[in-house]
Amino acid sequence: VQLQACGGGLVQAGGSLRLSCAVSIDIFSNYHMGWFRQAPGKEREFVAAISRRGGSTYYADSVKGRFTISRDSVKNIMYLQMNSLEPEDTAVYYCAATKVFAAVMPGAYDYWGQGTLVTVSS
Repeated sequence: VQLQACGGGLVQAGGSLRLSCAVSIDIFSNYHMGWFRQAPGKEREFVAAISRRGGSTYYADSVKGRFTISRDSVKNIMYLQMNSLEPEDTAVYYCAATKVFAAVMPGAYDYWGQGTLVTVSS
């Protein structure tokens, strides 16, 4: 498995969760990374991106100020810290790898994890 996401669960509105994505070393070293999400009946949408070395980040307006993307180059893990969660954040969250930093279209990503479900109750 090249990308494996975990950390999803059920949380009340206003709560926090941290998602993790374990990445194979060959991908982690050479690709920019991103998080996407897909709610039931909706298209997959961009959430956040981080550059290959972690020096740059980019967020969707809907999560800016609430979510933080980061990466640990020792553990080869990418994180998404989600605070002040809202019911509208309910979705399956996917991690992905791309050669294009801050790409917002799913088609720009070459590798995908299997997704982890986040459910925010009101």
